[in-house]
Amino acid sequence: MLPAPRIPYLSDVGLLVGRVALGVIFIAHGWQKLNETGHAGVAKGFEAMDIPLPGLAAHYAIWVELVGGIALVIGLLVPVAALLLLLDMLGAFWFVHMDKGLFVDKGGYEFVLILAATAFLLLCVGGGRIGLDGALFSRGEASRERSGRDHAHA
Repeated sequence: MLPAPRIPYLSDVGLLVGRVALGVIFIAHGWQKLNETGHAGVAKGFEAMDIPLPGLAAHYAIWVELVGGIALVIGLLVPVAALLLLLDMLGAFWFVHMDKGLFVDKGGYEFVLILAATAFLLLCVGGGRIGLDGALFSRGEASRERSGRDHAHA
């Protein structure tokens, strides 16, 4: 079976849209934790949920969501940001949502699941060529691709 024909850059546009959407959601949640709840409030909430090291976990959640979200939006170090955000969501799943079922209206994990799955996708495939990673790191990749094609046609 032949692979489906690809429209150039369409997968990059898809990754851009998904990356920016995910980044905006994480920025909003990190900003909310930082400016509305504050570190002390987040730590107190984490302590009430029996999250280990609630002060440290609060710092992690606030800054990973805020800075990691920004990194996704601009496409910088996407696999690293995605890994850190995935770990954040795995913690939310494990310590808060796992025992409450799927649906978010009952405190379930559906929102955490899609955030984690999308972060995992970006960890696995990267953020695409449209972003700072693409601008900074694609030159070597493009020359390797050309070199591989040249050798294949020789």
